[in-house]
Amino acid sequence: MSILSRPVPFPALALMGALLLAGLTAGAPARADDALTDAQRDAVRALVRDTLLDQPEIIAEALEIYQSRQQDAERARVAATLEQHRAAIEAAEAADVLGNPDGAITVVEFSDYQCGYCKRAFPDVASVVQAAGDVRLVIRELPILGPDSVMAARAALAARAQGRYPAFHAALMAMRGGLSEASVMQTARSVGLDVDQLKADMADPALDDRFAETIKLARLLGISGTPAFVVGDEVIPGAISAETLTEVIARAREG
Repeated sequence: MSILSRPVPFPALALMGALLLAGLTAGAPARADDALTDAQRDAVRALVRDTLLDQPEIIAEALEIYQSRQQDAERARVAATLEQHRAAIEAAEAADVLGNPDGAITVVEFSDYQCGYCKRAFPDVASVVQAAGDVRLVIRELPILGPDSVMAARAALAARAQGRYPAFHAALMAMRGGLSEASVMQTARSVGLDVDQLKADMADPALDDRFAETIKLARLLGISGTPAFVVGDEVIPGAISAETLTEVIARAREG
């Protein structure tokens, strides 16, 4: 039974009637409590206290309703953000897209190269994207786990100049253990990158603009950690299984 449908005890009805009558005879003051005497205020406080002590589930129910309304409001806000910023969120050059660059469905992943959950999720994400055939995977580097995360993200973005971003991203995700500049450069060589050019391209100030844009979009979407995924009209925080991602992609197709 909801709060609104729960019967109001007779004493409460009597008191509310008395207060309403007092308000009417007092000329409808601007504030309801202006019409109350000190004794009436004490009576209201006592009634509220006694009711909550007698039916404490009212508090839990009220909190549940409040949280539900907050969640509905947040979903509406995120939906509006997606509608307004979708082009920026999903933007990527064809050569930098994993999967099908011309795919009808876009999966956007906010990721950090030091994030263990990102690395564990990547094989499932990659396999689903590959199997789907019509899905483009756009990676948004969100290096939030320290200076080495930033260094690796700069290297990944710099690899775009040599057309090796997808291969380098996959290789970085396959790395185990902590990152260092030496290990990242070794991985770069393993996928055919010119390391000297890569280091020069890592100094490009435009990369800072890319990071700033990604941080802004993440905040607008309520994303505070990695990984996080945007598919269609859904924002999914945390690691995702192959089964769940397949279901989310199917919903995006239907939408």
